[in-house]
Amino acid sequence: MPKWLAALFAASFVFYTDDYVIAGVLPEIARDLGVSQAAAGQLITVFAVTVALVAPVAAVVLARAPRRVLLVASLCAFVAANAAAAGTPSFTVLLILRVAAAAAAAVATPALFATAVQQAPAAKVGRYVAVVALGVTGSIAVGVPIGTWIGGVFGWRAVFATMAVCGVLALAGLLITLPRKTFGDPAPDWRAQLRSLGRRPVTFGLLANMSLMTGSMMMLTYLAPFLTDVAGAAVDARALSFGLAGIAGTLGMWGGGAMTDRCGPDRALLIGMGAVAGSMAGLWLLWGMRPVPITAVLPVLAVWGAAAFWNSPAIQARLAALSGVLAPQALALNTSGTYLGVSLGGLLGGLTLARWGSGALPPLAVACTVLALMLLSNASETARKTQARK
Repeated sequence: MPKWLAALFAASFVFYTDDYVIAGVLPEIARDLGVSQAAAGQLITVFAVTVALVAPVAAVVLARAPRRVLLVASLCAFVAANAAAAGTPSFTVLLILRVAAAAAAAVATPALFATAVQQAPAAKVGRYVAVVALGVTGSIAVGVPIGTWIGGVFGWRAVFATMAVCGVLALAGLLITLPRKTFGDPAPDWRAQLRSLGRRPVTFGLLANMSLMTGSMMMLTYLAPFLTDVAGAAVDARALSFGLAGIAGTLGMWGGGAMTDRCGPDRALLIGMGAVAGSMAGLWLLWGMRPVPITAVLPVLAVWGAAAFWNSPAIQARLAALSGVLAPQALALNTSGTYLGVSLGGLLGGLTLARWGSGALPPLAVACTVLALMLLSNASETARKTQARK
């Protein structure tokens, strides 16, 4: 891997770890700042909503801007927002700072993908783009357990301070390794983008990913209160649970990539979605048997973690193949869809938690997964019919 590509991966990993890194310490944030856990979960929601809204706009509006400048400016803003978040005593101010950090991540996202495409050899464009995408999605699998451990040992404010330090390291990596000739491209024709990205297979694939992320990330956002209710898990047990899910997610992501290469993205997605639904059913069953030891929950969490991130490589490969030269824009749009799903998950999960308790989260996640499966099946069938007519 070229050093500059490793730096792009590190930057994408740091940007998007910042979203979910606090999921494991939401109870502590809520208690310290005097808000409910459902309200604290909206710290994740506002980050995701901001990314979802800003990333596709930035992909077009800032297409001509030098990408090195965009990335450096975004990381500087990111570091400042996290450093300020580490010291604020106000929940309202913390929400505003989360929006600022998310805007920096959203502006950087199209530049990260486009730089990978621009600098990659012609035969390796897909793999180089996948490396950047792995930083975005892998951050959720790995960043959460790391943040949970840091928060459990040093306090939740240390999580934001750590993210600021990581942002400085990522900035240094880009300044040292990224070629200076990373200019922007002429602004892409918006009509061509709409024609390509608005086709039914692409649209339904994006919606399927959004629904899948809504269900999976709803559970991840409120996994801490769920574990407390089901197994009486303290922060150390929650850190172990998030860590196991993160390791399983990383392995699942590589497994999903291998299955995508071997059998195609559609079949890989069907397998992954089925496993997500099955693991959610298992968590619902454990809820009905509560209280249970944490050791009974961990195997189900491992399956869920692996299945949830199994789907990411298949989604990326499917969209890149369908979008052709507009792959960077499609992947930026997919990032928006992913984080819109994350934000919906945080919002719906918070409402569900407040009204019906954490036991209602697994069946709602199953419903979202079934909807994603239906959308994916429709998208695949439409793509086959379109190909047959050519």
